Amino acid sequence: MNMKDIRDKARTVGVKVAVGWTKTTAIRAIQTAEGFEDCFGRGLYSVCGQPDCCFRPDCEKIPSNG
Repeated sequence: MNMKDIRDKARTVGVKVAVGWTKTTAIRAIQTAEGFEDCFGRGLYSVCGQPDCCFRPDCEKIPSNG
């Protein structure tokens, strides 16, 4: 997702993306608002247990920490 898509998604869940926020910060705020763990970009997608998170496809592209 690009930042425009992220801002649009944020609006739908009531999150205001502040100027200067990174993609990761915005996504984690959205995850929290949706009731998910704010784990985006931590390299934990294989064990996160959140298959319904809309950011999972982007998260899977980030190398694992383990």
